[in-house]
Amino acid sequence: MVMPVHLLLGLVIALPGIWIFWLSLNESTYGQAPVFVGLANYRFVLTDTYFWRAFLNTFVIVNVVVYVELALALALAVLFAGGVPLQRLMISIMLAPYAVSEVIAVIMWKYMLEPEVGIVSQALAALGLPELAWTTDRWAALAMVALLSIWLHLPFSFLILYSALLGIPKELYESADIDGATAWQTLKRVTVPMLMPAILVALMFRYVFAFRLFSEVWLLTGGGPARQTEVLATYLYRHAFRYHEFGVASAIGWLMVIASIAIASVYLREMYMRMLKGDA
Repeated sequence: MVMPVHLLLGLVIALPGIWIFWLSLNESTYGQAPVFVGLANYRFVLTDTYFWRAFLNTFVIVNVVVYVELALALALAVLFAGGVPLQRLMISIMLAPYAVSEVIAVIMWKYMLEPEVGIVSQALAALGLPELAWTTDRWAALAMVALLSIWLHLPFSFLILYSALLGIPKELYESADIDGATAWQTLKRVTVPMLMPAILVALMFRYVFAFRLFSEVWLLTGGGPARQTEVLATYLYRHAFRYHEFGVASAIGWLMVIASIAIASVYLREMYMRMLKGDA
């Protein structure tokens, strides 16, 4: 009964993956037959300083985005579960960023953050604060990318945690209240442990998705200034569609796949161990 699904996965994932891996072992470009070069593409990538800068930028952005987003999603889920005025309207507002196209969102934020003329820059100037030099400063630009990514994808983490929170039996909170537990103790001893499977799922998906971060960087900074804000996805794009080095780009893609699998395996193992403990 599941054979059609296996065949579909093989056609859309396994076969293209095998093709890309084979291409990563070749030197390939437009109008030229692939030439087998073995692991030369991987050696080039792993010894390229731009790759390691892109890796560092990706590592920093991903960790900031994932954990700040998770903390905000948990706080908002607890707030909404406790009841807020006009709850349906507030939930709609909360989910609105997820309905916005990434391209439109980035362009909107870019205009808002434009030095001197952007509404954010004007607001900072009105308050006597210095403007955000995200067009020239590497870390300010990365901070803007992280903030934009959090705004775009916070609804995803919120939905997972909020749905799981609504499924926690109310009897547990009543017992904690009878025992005299404070709000912090209830959150630490009841809410977070019961939400841990959902938290692990949210972490795993957001790590994998954030690792492929592209549109926010490419449309906001283009990897500049001087490739200082380049991430792995834009590094891959540059080699594939600017330099037309398809073998190198394929090698970068496979390294990203390996890194994503390594990250996902940590959380999958943790979920599996918790499932075994639950069965015991």
